[in-house]
Amino acid sequence: MKNYRVFYYSLSVFLFLIIALGARSQETKPIINATLVGQVVDTDTKRPIEGATIQLEAVTHSVKTDRHGRFAFVTGQKLPFTVIVSYLGYESKKLVLSESPATIELDRKDQSLEEVVVVGYGTQEKKNLIGSVSKIDPTNTKTIPESTFDTQIQGTTAGVWINGGTGIPGSNTFIRVRGATSINSSNDPLYIIDGIFVNNTSLQQIGADRGVSPLADINPNDIESIEVLKDASAIAIYGSRGANGVVIVTTKRGNFDQKPKLDFNLSQGVGWVPESQRWKLVTGPQHAELVEEYRANEGLAPLYTRESGKGLPEDQKTYDRLSILFRNAKLQNYDASVRGGGQSTSYYIGIGHSNQDGIWRPMAFNRSSLKVNIDQKINERLKIGMSNTLSRSNRTIGRAVGSGGTGALYQSSVDIPTTLPIYDEDGRPLRWSNFDNIAQLIENYDAHTISNHYVGDLHGQYEISPKWVFTSSFSLDYNLYEENEYWNTNIIRGTAANGEAISSLTQSDFAVNEQTLTYKNTINGKHSFNFIVGNHIQTSLVKSTYARGTNFPNNQFTLISAAANQTADETWSKNNLVSVFSRLNYGFNDKYLFEATFRADGSSKFASKNRWGYFPSVGAAWIISNEKLFSGVSVVNHLKLRTSYGAAGNQNGISDFGARGLWTAGAGYPDGGTSELPGTRPLQLANPNLRWEKTTQFNVGLDALFLNGRLGFEVNYYNKYTTDALLQIPVPGSTGFSSYLTNFGELSNKGFEFTVNTVNIDRKGFKWKSSFNISQNINKVEVLPEPILYERFSRIEQGVALYSYWLYNVLGVDPQTGDLVFEDVNKDGNITTDDRKVVGDAWPKFFGGLTNNLSYKSFDLNFLFTFSYGNRLWNHNRLLNEHGGTLGDTRALTVTQLDRWRNPGDITDVPRLALKNYNRQEISRFFEDASFLRLRNLTLGYTLPPVRNTQLRVYVTGTNLWLLTKYLGADPETRIERGENQNIQGYDFASPPTPRTIQFGVNITL
Repeated sequence: MKNYRVFYYSLSVFLFLIIALGARSQETKPIINATLVGQVVDTDTKRPIEGATIQLEAVTHSVKTDRHGRFAFVTGQKLPFTVIVSYLGYESKKLVLSESPATIELDRKDQSLEEVVVVGYGTQEKKNLIGSVSKIDPTNTKTIPESTFDTQIQGTTAGVWINGGTGIPGSNTFIRVRGATSINSSNDPLYIIDGIFVNNTSLQQIGADRGVSPLADINPNDIESIEVLKDASAIAIYGSRGANGVVIVTTKRGNFDQKPKLDFNLSQGVGWVPESQRWKLVTGPQHAELVEEYRANEGLAPLYTRESGKGLPEDQKTYDRLSILFRNAKLQNYDASVRGGGQSTSYYIGIGHSNQDGIWRPMAFNRSSLKVNIDQKINERLKIGMSNTLSRSNRTIGRAVGSGGTGALYQSSVDIPTTLPIYDEDGRPLRWSNFDNIAQLIENYDAHTISNHYVGDLHGQYEISPKWVFTSSFSLDYNLYEENEYWNTNIIRGTAANGEAISSLTQSDFAVNEQTLTYKNTINGKHSFNFIVGNHIQTSLVKSTYARGTNFPNNQFTLISAAANQTADETWSKNNLVSVFSRLNYGFNDKYLFEATFRADGSSKFASKNRWGYFPSVGAAWIISNEKLFSGVSVVNHLKLRTSYGAAGNQNGISDFGARGLWTAGAGYPDGGTSELPGTRPLQLANPNLRWEKTTQFNVGLDALFLNGRLGFEVNYYNKYTTDALLQIPVPGSTGFSSYLTNFGELSNKGFEFTVNTVNIDRKGFKWKSSFNISQNINKVEVLPEPILYERFSRIEQGVALYSYWLYNVLGVDPQTGDLVFEDVNKDGNITTDDRKVVGDAWPKFFGGLTNNLSYKSFDLNFLFTFSYGNRLWNHNRLLNEHGGTLGDTRALTVTQLDRWRNPGDITDVPRLALKNYNRQEISRFFEDASFLRLRNLTLGYTLPPVRNTQLRVYVTGTNLWLLTKYLGADPETRIERGENQNIQGYDFASPPTPRTIQFGVNITL
């Protein structure tokens, strides 16, 4: 495999060098006898500007710069010259040149209002937007060593709560756009890449603690821009697909009449977790001391004595298993691309390879990708194009929590007391507490996955007339996901089954066909119309085959075919969606804007009478700054008030056959002998009245731009309300079923978003720009028939938020007795289950980010802070390892236990070591404040002067370099990785923290 990779990348680099040399051989040689030659570059980045116009003041003709920014002007005049230099997006410059060659620097002008934003089935200028859309430039975030692009943009967009929350490379991302609108259906946004609807649901079948993200198969280096659509006006054209927001990704493409441009990006780095962010366990003597103190308080005989063979507490040694689990993780990224085009063809070709070790052994993720985008003009009216992404991702994702404690990396390292040795006197690995020896587990671990993923489309556009355009496209998201595990007899799980092998093959096939017809026209220079109508046909198919084998001859045989006992299972699921949609945009006199959208979706998940859902929206905007009142007011460049209201549906996350009564086969009946007769049994109750979940949303916003673009802000207020929530509700056991899918439940989300962008300094080659965003979302379950409990701790009930925790509320530790004091909720004088209550939830009160971009001559500096305030996190790790000595030498103890109460008058929140204080787990003192401020990213770069037509930039990037938090766990952004339910959030259990990283990189442009 390693030789294959070396050959692959050597061949790739060789081919790109051939292209580069060929491109350079065709370059126009500078005119040696020219009177004036030179180069035009960007003032900030010093990068050459291709296509800039240079005109002598006294001459009518002009020349343009080539792709290296060079120009040659032949004239019989003598120096000095007065020239006018201009280029789209830059301030024109008139200057006198007294020498040749000359270097001319152009300053960028503010283009925020003319900036083109991608919206549903089209683009709009930002100044004319009615919907709430955030545009993200991934230039600065793509170097963050996260496997998925949605995790990389954390903290950059108001109203979007993102939490990668795990040090497992290639795992899934928690993302909520303006809150969560559903209990049973999915709350994830819709992802669209180059118009292709992409599945972001994990295909993992083996191991509940390893949810993975198909989006990790997309190379962030191929991405040009990202837009997040948030309000009803923006998302309504996607109907049921856009209920939770829409993330539109546009990848890089070539331009017509563009000479080949080659880019190489290479980076190497390392990730680690500092001691301050690892779980802090007591030493061996401290562990023994705490256990003995507990036993003395309970009147039990000492455990650590010379007679017992354990030795006294002070005799205990300390064994460090965390140093075996953690490692410095290698990070590598290699990308190369070429883009360009002729008169009728444009292209972008990119290849990439990323290799990322996990900070826990043996976790790892690597991805190889190929990106090909081609656009072809058939004639003046007809254009066709294609987008293709092909990737192969390999993952080694170790189990964090094993079944019964077996095969668990976390439990085999963190949960075993530090008093217990790792090896015996002869160097043989030891096992304790029914957990594997961590060193032996890592050495024998054999679990990996392979994802072969294709995302592509073929599209055509025909210009019927200058006003009418027809488009058609066919797209496919195809993923073949393979999983394999083998547990040999050196591991507890393998010993129990004399070897165990598991294999799964899952095929995900999402195919979409769309047609649109667009009309654009402006009448009398005042009335502008933009109308689009279209249809959407989608088929989604997921098939999976699962096989298991046990009892192998020896550990040399790992294929299931070698097992004495073999079982297999197969699943198949399919759904179809048919939609029609339309949108009308009308503008009057560049001041008054109106938008109306309608979509109808028909889904096979519902019964025929409720199959169709109808989702309209309306929006309007008033560009106040274009009124006569503001004429001549130079300080105000743009002021726009906008509002929208609309509805969207949701069906994602429920069964493909949710409304049907289902039976399942494979139910065997005894035949009176040793075999069984085949049979069937009921699987699901039918509900012909099942209908679409619906969310309505109101939004009002204000956009403003002042001081020639040096100060701008955007503020939004929204109110979302979900009705007919799709919900599994309990039914009497006499029915033969445990639950029934129906429409019952209502939720609300209210919040605000504020973003401010500033140009703080822009003079003498130094520029400093800042962007700050802050958001708040208030989530509430308005109607629910009865509470729903998850994992004994997290509970949903009417009147509270999703992700709430139902616990015994601890009021503190009695300074005189050292015992916990609980809130007696029902005032009956006893603490019972009736005294549990919802004490809080995982939602932050505020969250956001601060970005700064600074540049001085050839240097550039970028840094991003992210923050969250008021969110709480259930510290299950602390719960298990702050047991007060009650588990003796079978479970580790954390250093927080050292702060326990010991004497009357002690003030602490850790109770006395007594059974009465540690016999309940569902207590609020483990539901901690997880507010944080994090230096998410810091990048320093330097662009060298061009050498022989080559632009070179070197940089160093650090991520997660600094963290401020009161949270006592390893990471305040961590989350459970057991994949049990989307409603279990704010739960920290056995998940590796996000690492700190340092990377050094180079960008080369030819």
